[in-house]
Amino acid sequence: MHFGFSYMGLIFLIMLMVPNLLWTKNKPKDYDKYAVNENKVLLMLERIGEASVSCLVLIFADFNIQGISIWGIWLAAACILMLLYEIYWIRYFRSSKMMRDFYSSLLGVPVAGATLPVAAFFLLGIYGRNPLLIVAVIVLGIGHIGIHLGHRKEIV
Repeated sequence: MHFGFSYMGLIFLIMLMVPNLLWTKNKPKDYDKYAVNENKVLLMLERIGEASVSCLVLIFADFNIQGISIWGIWLAAACILMLLYEIYWIRYFRSSKMMRDFYSSLLGVPVAGATLPVAAFFLLGIYGRNPLLIVAVIVLGIGHIGIHLGHRKEIV
């Protein structure tokens, strides 16, 4: 693990945050009614994971493109998942913005809005051979995906 700025981490964070900022003005109908029911332990794990992942992806240069090698497959897969995440958001913003739209699947990936970025950051951690990011992503995934699955269960 090598300290240094990660432009790939910054790109991933931008791809993550821009749609989420747009979402704040395009929340699904009745979202706030469901948000109050979130499991507090999952919410705590989500917040810890968000802060940890956001910091870690920026401070390790190992996430940047390191030439052509077999490890590049992990980075390519992470990038594909982030592109699918953007497609998920395009589909959501073009939808009627109901809860079922927000917690929908994409290409068989359940609760794609939560699962795709978590999986992408996990693969980025593998690519950078960074156990700190991998652990932080697991914590984030338990909280974030858990909350989304709980909401999806409520609306079904």
